[in-house]
Amino acid sequence: MNLEMAYLVGLVLGNGEIQRGNTQTTVTIDIPYKNLYTDDLKDVGVYVKASTVDIRSIVEPLIGHDLVVTQSKHSTKMSFTKTNDEYVMREIVRFVEGGTHHSTMRMNRELFDLTTDEKKVLLRGISDVTAYIRKSNIAFGQEGAHRVYIEIPGNWYMVIDIANMLKDIDVPVQTIDFGHPNFRDGKMVKYNQGHPNFWKKEHQVKIFANEYLPVGFNIKHKQEALEKYSEELLEFIDPEKTHKFYWEKAVRRSTKPIHPGENDASLPAEIRGKHFDSWTDLAGYLGYGE
Repeated sequence: MNLEMAYLVGLVLGNGEIQRGNTQTTVTIDIPYKNLYTDDLKDVGVYVKASTVDIRSIVEPLIGHDLVVTQSKHSTKMSFTKTNDEYVMREIVRFVEGGTHHSTMRMNRELFDLTTDEKKVLLRGISDVTAYIRKSNIAFGQEGAHRVYIEIPGNWYMVIDIANMLKDIDVPVQTIDFGHPNFRDGKMVKYNQGHPNFWKKEHQVKIFANEYLPVGFNIKHKQEALEKYSEELLEFIDPEKTHKFYWEKAVRRSTKPIHPGENDASLPAEIRGKHFDSWTDLAGYLGYGE
């Protein structure tokens, strides 16, 4: 593994798709635009297009040819095709545990043996395609408490993989907003309004902005926002308060009613039928803990 390969694997894990044929495999990486404009009204598409120059300089020497880049109103896609037996392709498939879509991929255990720098670069690849930092990502009730959101649609195990890799590089998760009925409709408001599946949303791993600086972004507008909001955070909050893992601070619990969605077939078998009053209990149960 080298830094370039770590970054490419991160891009694929974050928002990639692998289409395997009899002799060739195509990898497609999608960089979606959460919003069309940044908080200071700059065109996100233009920023991403400029950032692909840096991404291509990392990935293209590794794969041995140019990336195919296509841009639409809401995303930029990058793809490449190689024969199934080429080393880079075999390693990518192995490192994502054979998953064909980011929703079905997992981190191969060998990735947790990477160097600290390689882990940071891998996480940066994930961040470039599925993490966001905006003014609206502030923690409720805490002035200046800006956060990065890593959004993970559907893939419960990737949530824990990412949280554990962040732990390995000493970056604490502030909270995880699981796509689970106890948290996305904890008081059953939407359920009682006739929306029983309202809770089926993406997972969000949330990290204070200043804590995320060691990872950062290659996407220019995201990196600029990260630096700006980190500075603002530190005007209001002591960094000792942001640098705490959940097991190092008091856990807030509020008793939640039993939600019928706790038995939903879409939940992983190991948590189906279980009730959680705190996200920390669910995270610990799935493997993110001290």
